[in-house]
Amino acid sequence: MADEEDELPEETELSYDQKKEIAKWFLLNAPAGEINYVAKDLKAVLSDEEVYNEAAMEAFPVYNKSHMICLEMPTGAGDVIISSYSEITENEYLDPRTAQVAIVDHVKQICTKVRPANDEELPSLYIEEYRYALDAEIQRYVSESYPKGMSAVNCVKGKDTEGPGSNFEFVVIITAMRLSPQNFCNGSWRSVWNIDFQDESQVLDIKGKLQVGAHYFEEGNVELDAKKDFQDSTIFQSADDCAIAIANIIRHHETEYLAALEVAYSKLPDNTFKDLRRKLPVTRTLFPWQNTLQFSLTREVEKELGLGKWKMKKISVAGNRTRVSWVKARYPNRWTTTDMMLE
Repeated sequence: MADEEDELPEETELSYDQKKEIAKWFLLNAPAGEINYVAKDLKAVLSDEEVYNEAAMEAFPVYNKSHMICLEMPTGAGDVIISSYSEITENEYLDPRTAQVAIVDHVKQICTKVRPANDEELPSLYIEEYRYALDAEIQRYVSESYPKGMSAVNCVKGKDTEGPGSNFEFVVIITAMRLSPQNFCNGSWRSVWNIDFQDESQVLDIKGKLQVGAHYFEEGNVELDAKKDFQDSTIFQSADDCAIAIANIIRHHETEYLAALEVAYSKLPDNTFKDLRRKLPVTRTLFPWQNTLQFSLTREVEKELGLGKWKMKKISVAGNRTRVSWVKARYPNRWTTTDMMLE
């Protein structure tokens, strides 16, 4: 009889919180545009409506903001980008271009209604002059570079500044998705640019973060998650001149990064993939894929399935060790040896 300590421990039921955290992890790590597919399967696996609903209520807002999804406003005024930079409350997001606030349902990923933004939620006229000029230049760039791209310029610091003499900060958001689930491929581009207007030094400090994601899942599961940080600067000028300078800097860095990605992935077959494997096996000969029957692994599989004529020769038995040599009658000079420990 086996000792008690040798017995397998009994399976324990996951707690409510453990189930919820696991469900949230799957939702938050869903690739771009695929959270609803994950949610559908997760709901079926959990078989617990309460756990799923609570996990979804916590995960969907975080996912929507991190992926900067775009939702169409019911008034037909355009789309609003869901991000932490435009968030007013948990379900309210400012569209600075139209001066409207979108009220959204995160789980359904729809905009239910809109309302006009109040004065406290909008920047001053002085700040709006710079924001509007930059927004126009970014729109022009995005329309040329990203066919399905969206952009927004939000003031995140100093929005009440009435004139020169104070610092303020903008955040430029660019997001684009290309979803083709019928072709088993989805992709996204997200870039966030912080522009710090420093009045005293008359310098604009620019910091950018790019994130490119792609997911290919036809008969497999391959995912790309590339990130890159940038830093640059320019001089503090008029609103129109600052807008042009900032847009040119963003265009330069994003175009350069995209070109670098294209070069890197064009070399994958010749460089990276070849470096992941041996040029030749240890025998220094190419593997004959057209004639794999000569290898012992295939012979052993045939033996287990009863497809070949095999002969087993017992060599010796010593204590609890048994050495068995399998010999194929057709090739008496070719055999393999397997050591088995019997407890």
